[in-house]
Amino acid sequence: MNKKTFLLLITAVSALGGLLFGYDTGVINGAQFYLSKHFDLDSAMKGWVVGSALLGCLVGAIVAGPLSIRFGRKHSLIISAILFSMSAYGSGLPSIFPESVSLLVVFRIIGGLGIGIASMNAPMYIAEIAPSDIRGKMVTYYQLAIVIGFFVVFLATYFIGNNLTEAENIEFGWKQMFWSELIPSCLFLILLFLVPKSPRWLALKGKDDEALAILTKIHGADQANKEIEDIKNSLKTRDSHIKVNYFSKIILGIIVIGTALSVLQQFTGINAVLYYGADIFEKALGFGKDDILAQQILLAFINLIFTFVAMFTVDKFGRKPLIYIGSIGMIVGFLLLGITLQQQSVGFLSLLGVLIFIASFALSMGPVVWVLLSEMFPNKIRSVAMSVAVAAQWAANYVVSQSFPVVMDSEVNNSATWNGSLPYFVFIVFIVIIMFVTYKFIPETKGKSLEEIEGFWKE
Repeated sequence: MNKKTFLLLITAVSALGGLLFGYDTGVINGAQFYLSKHFDLDSAMKGWVVGSALLGCLVGAIVAGPLSIRFGRKHSLIISAILFSMSAYGSGLPSIFPESVSLLVVFRIIGGLGIGIASMNAPMYIAEIAPSDIRGKMVTYYQLAIVIGFFVVFLATYFIGNNLTEAENIEFGWKQMFWSELIPSCLFLILLFLVPKSPRWLALKGKDDEALAILTKIHGADQANKEIEDIKNSLKTRDSHIKVNYFSKIILGIIVIGTALSVLQQFTGINAVLYYGADIFEKALGFGKDDILAQQILLAFINLIFTFVAMFTVDKFGRKPLIYIGSIGMIVGFLLLGITLQQQSVGFLSLLGVLIFIASFALSMGPVVWVLLSEMFPNKIRSVAMSVAVAAQWAANYVVSQSFPVVMDSEVNNSATWNGSLPYFVFIVFIVIIMFVTYKFIPETKGKSLEEIEGFWKE
């Protein structure tokens, strides 16, 4: 197997963690419309069922750091694949279990644990394997896999839902939607046994010969020897405070910046649109029930296409320019949606606003945040720092998913002043903050090795 094929195999397999991330979080979109009626859920309970998995994601991201340090990136991903499979089977509430909302929530939380572990380890693993000149593109495969997961699950839920009556979907169709995840989760588990361990994790554990062998297979002998020396130098104790003191000014600053960027990704409102897309199309945009799942496929398709745009531009244009371009696009999209809602002139421009927002997120904050998080932290603190940043992201995701349906149904939002538009103007404020944070605090990492990026924080 040549170097390019080997690298693509590693990236594709580890990126399946992203596909399951997208599939598991997306399946609730198609299923919640029917399971909410099955269990007769009010807005608060609907938010709890949808958001419960995010609590698992939060805990999973927190434990992902220690797991990654102790067992490595590869074995952490294997654990996540097992959790995905357990969740997919149990969320369908098979007949051996008594049917209840509480049990569904338990299995959604188990799936969330898998997502939390995978969402930290998969992009970090890819970044630690990939050559610096194509690292952005390689890590973007993870985001591509997420949106493919969303697209595939929307196709699956549309196929399942479209071949059943509404009564059948309410009775058991939503269960079949959850079970469909067993196919990718079992495939992920099997294929993970074919990929190597992270060379930087091996070096961290003092297994330099194993690390060198893997780097040689990926980069060739000359480049591998150079990289192993750079890695070993970055792990030396010459900067002891970086190794042991997470509350030092430098390290705490790095973690705060990465965490802020991670949290702001969620405050764009992306998951409010993706998780509650069915409700938005029905209530805000006036689409009929028969059109809802078809509209979700449209969103997922736009998400997929513009993630490809990001993949082929992130190493050419750089990380920061994509964030600026995407942020402007997201603001334009939400302005179109918000103003048409506020003026009670919902129609084509409203839908166009949603699509512009999705496209802009997909070419910027979606993939670029994962690229930056996987790159910006020094080798010695990468597992812990990324664990903190990803855990905070899931906490922010939970806040948005829990509060969005409540705010949408609130008297203030439905008053004559806002007419259902308030959340989108709030999201615009956060997108403006993203542009400021990126300009002021985020380094441009295009074309630099992980060890060269580490040097940025020492300047």
